[in-house]
Amino acid sequence: MNNYLSIGKKFLATALIMLLLALTFGLLSAYNYLNPIFLKDYPGFVALRPLHVSSVVFWIILGATGCVYCGLSEFVKAEKNGVSKKIQWGLWLIAIAGVYYSYFNKQFGGREYWEFNPIWAIPIIIAWVIFIYNFIVIVKIISNWPVYIWMWLTGLIFFLFTFIENYLWLLPFFRGHVITDMTIQWKVNGALVGAWNQILYGTAFYLMDKIEKKANIGHSKLAFTLFFLGLFNLMFNWSHHIYTLPTEHYIRYVGYAVSMTEWIFLIRIISMWKKTVDEIPKNYSYYSYRFLLASEIWVFLNLGQAILMSIPAINLFTHGTHITVAHSMGTTIGINSMILMAACFEFFQIKNNDVTTKMKNFNVVFWTLQISLFVFWASLLASGVIKGIWQLSRNQASFGEMMNSLQPYFITFFISGLVLTLSISIIVVKLLRHYFSQSN
Repeated sequence: MNNYLSIGKKFLATALIMLLLALTFGLLSAYNYLNPIFLKDYPGFVALRPLHVSSVVFWIILGATGCVYCGLSEFVKAEKNGVSKKIQWGLWLIAIAGVYYSYFNKQFGGREYWEFNPIWAIPIIIAWVIFIYNFIVIVKIISNWPVYIWMWLTGLIFFLFTFIENYLWLLPFFRGHVITDMTIQWKVNGALVGAWNQILYGTAFYLMDKIEKKANIGHSKLAFTLFFLGLFNLMFNWSHHIYTLPTEHYIRYVGYAVSMTEWIFLIRIISMWKKTVDEIPKNYSYYSYRFLLASEIWVFLNLGQAILMSIPAINLFTHGTHITVAHSMGTTIGINSMILMAACFEFFQIKNNDVTTKMKNFNVVFWTLQISLFVFWASLLASGVIKGIWQLSRNQASFGEMMNSLQPYFITFFISGLVLTLSISIIVVKLLRHYFSQSN
């Protein structure tokens, strides 16, 4: 096994551990909605929420890193020195330990989604620079790049740029101007998602190339068209995140126009759906294919929601409600996590006929995951609609009365979240057991 494949699997295994922690913190946070005094003193919801969010972000970023390294391994015949990649992995461990230490000791100081002490961003930045260097060393010798190489490259570069931009608030000039500060922060949150989506969607194309060996998807005109459209959205789609801020009007117009190009993705999914259905019997025996198929369904659902949320009048209604949370959860779990699960099954080389997996009830677990996720997502949407109506109501009830009216949805949210957590955990534990058994 070459160093790229080995370190790629190590990153994927570390990411899976982050996912288990994210599920644990998320479940505790969800229960806090039903019982506000639960763990009130320590660590409290104020720490549980960022612990959950950061763990999810680490799951996605570390998983994306592992996918890129595993994918690059097929282009590397022999590679003697793997020190830089081990340093990169070590820097991530230092950063994660520091972030958790900050949260458990309630040492905040960051901004939304990155609420930890900014000092722990330093090892992340250094690790990412090493990552880009290692990537370029390999891809510069590859001729006729497939689309996923381009997607990985643009995702890596834009992530580093946007992550550094995320800390402009440390400079007095930006911190002293509230509107500028908020604009950058909200812009960053949208652009970072676009950056890691480039890496994950590139991974999806890579996996489809592996499943459809003769289709040559990575070099198709459609794949490159979608790549350029995705890159365009990565660069400008963030502007719909700042509709509610008093910024220049042209930014809102650009945000709306770019967001509407997502109709192209939606139309493409609908038009290709018949072909997808026809291919199900042929490829359904692959674990990785099932998760890719699930991600495509969730792309359809969340893309439709995203397009609606990008319309200014609807955005005003959804802003600050659980509708936004539903979109975030649907994207993170339904799309990003499904692609990463598919990658884990592919790169860990777990096949349906592999008796060592002992996953006789895989279909039950898989469909339980999908159904519970849908209920989870729908309960958040429903509670968001009620809160949105309350926000715009002229004769508002008190905030407490409104929150009490949401209790049935929060109960559904918690129960479906519990089932979702259990089903994902079963799959994650199986993947980790397989990885560690192969590593020994």
